Amino acid sequence: MSCLLWGNIMIKLCHGCGVELQSDNEAAIGYVKNIQQSLCKRCFGIKNYNEYKTVLKNNEEFINILKAINKTNDLVLLLIDIFNLPTNLDIIKHHLSNDIILIVTKYDLLKPYLKEQKLKNYIKNIGLKPLSTLIISSYKNYNLDLLLETINKYKKSDNVYVVGNTNVGKSTLINKIIYNYTNSKSQITTSQLPSTTLANIKVAINENLTIIDTPGLLEENNIIDYIDIEKISKIIPKSVVKPKTFQIKIPQTIIIEDLAKVYFQDANDITMYISGELDVKRVYKKDEVGELTKHVIKVPAYHDVVIKGLGFIKIIKATTINVYLVGNTDVYIRKSLI
Repeated sequence: MSCLLWGNIMIKLCHGCGVELQSDNEAAIGYVKNIQQSLCKRCFGIKNYNEYKTVLKNNEEFINILKAINKTNDLVLLLIDIFNLPTNLDIIKHHLSNDIILIVTKYDLLKPYLKEQKLKNYIKNIGLKPLSTLIISSYKNYNLDLLLETINKYKKSDNVYVVGNTNVGKSTLINKIIYNYTNSKSQITTSQLPSTTLANIKVAINENLTIIDTPGLLEENNIIDYIDIEKISKIIPKSVVKPKTFQIKIPQTIIIEDLAKVYFQDANDITMYISGELDVKRVYKKDEVGELTKHVIKVPAYHDVVIKGLGFIKIIKATTINVYLVGNTDVYIRKSLI
């Protein structure tokens, strides 16, 4: 069980999500029937029954954590998700001046279609000057030995912080490091759903290295903000993404379940990179929009249309399309990743 000494009082922490354990209020976070338990009720439900209890959070807490890290000289691992590359890192850049190793996670999802060096070149314009950039897959153990070597090369103290957006794979990476490089059987709680880690969690890898997991930065206007828990689990890829290619010859609409509709009026060639669990169909008409929000997007040739949190569509010829999305989900264009 993790503990924190506050004055003369020993505070017990959940080793799954990092919150203070308490046995007074079952409806509050950190509840346990017996204070000697190591997992709070919420983490126990996630781990054993895939039961997810939403916890409302905001980025003020994340910013406060960044400010605290900034007062140290410690190395920071900044994780970004290959399938949901951030549009900007202004919060990180504004509040954090520590040395950074930039880590692109979940490379296994797109590895068959994207060379590692091309990806590194692509993200050079992200606006950071990291000490090193690594492409990894926790699931496939890809480049994890190199990651540990790089951490040991650049760390300034025994403490190394891990930061990034929610669901970027911070806890999954730390669990794999625990499994690969320690004899511990403890694991941080992981879930495909947002805000699983609720407070900093210290994990001693060896006597010279402690990795500190932090709660994730919440991304505004991500599609996960507007759909239910079952659908969130469905849109997050769990294995290599298999591209879906369409030749557009006449006006038609591509429909992604009840999440998105994309209307093409001109001939084109497109390739979609989304979770294989989602049903996709096309209809040869301008389909009924329903309650979806309309976006008119002018797309240059060889650009991606990115639907935040859902995936992206590579478009070959310059065109203008109508994209209809659930809620206020963001959609934007970028130069083709693949």
